[in-house]
Amino acid sequence: MANDVWIADSYAKINLGLHVLERLPTGYHAIETGMCFLEWRDHFEVKQAREMKLEMDDENIPTDDSNLINKAIETLDRYIGLQHNYLIRVDKRIPAGAGLGGGSSNAALTLRMLNKIEDLGLTDDELIDLSRDLGADVPFFIKGKTGIAKGIGHEIEQLDLQPNFWIVTCFPNEQSSTAEAYQNCVPDPEPEFDLKKILTEEHIDEWQFILNNDLERSVFPRINVSGNMKDQMYEFGATYASMTGSGSAVYGIFEQDFVATNAYKGLLELDFPTNLTRPGFEPDYGIYRKV
Repeated sequence: MANDVWIADSYAKINLGLHVLERLPTGYHAIETGMCFLEWRDHFEVKQAREMKLEMDDENIPTDDSNLINKAIETLDRYIGLQHNYLIRVDKRIPAGAGLGGGSSNAALTLRMLNKIEDLGLTDDELIDLSRDLGADVPFFIKGKTGIAKGIGHEIEQLDLQPNFWIVTCFPNEQSSTAEAYQNCVPDPEPEFDLKKILTEEHIDEWQFILNNDLERSVFPRINVSGNMKDQMYEFGATYASMTGSGSAVYGIFEQDFVATNAYKGLLELDFPTNLTRPGFEPDYGIYRKV
């Protein structure tokens, strides 16, 4: 058991619409947003070690206490207690500062992996309770199901929202500050269109006219390339395009595979990190012993 190596993948997400409803006294914002998965993933390998250590293959990502993986470990150890130390190696592919939820996804997987490896027996709801200070998106990644997130992101109504279309997602090589995105956004407590109705009843052909990410208005003036990239998605033939989360990544949803593939290849040729996700994609949330 001590020599076992455990492996799992940590997936990115995109937001299907994002309404900023209210600025709360706590400094957080009440929102509602649809969330689904991308095939863009980070790969984890975990094994017992003499001391707790985090290694990332991307040297630009800090491995100190600011990393959400270490914060997740510290939270679990403080409230539950861990029997062993671990070496956690991460093959990092999800860009940071992109609105793709990479850090939150990493934190959620860390909690799930250590819960399994140490046989702690915690339920998903118990892990979510532990994770409340780690990030608004962490509960979504612990559940591993698409749906609509409400409140500050912790309240999730599970719905089948994974598009049955191709998704091309592109990072414009410029990070977006979540704090700045929300600080410069004007909340709207009464959105013109009902988010759940749009995502469950309206055809995707209508989305570009009624499905909005409210944070685009505060991010695009600061990160022009994100706004340009959204326009580029439509030029490539996307049926719908949007910024995800607080940016800076932008995605396009394509009905035809060859159109999506051409967009994907075109963005790669421009040296932008880009992902192509298949229709109806479902993430593999298994945690396995490495053979």
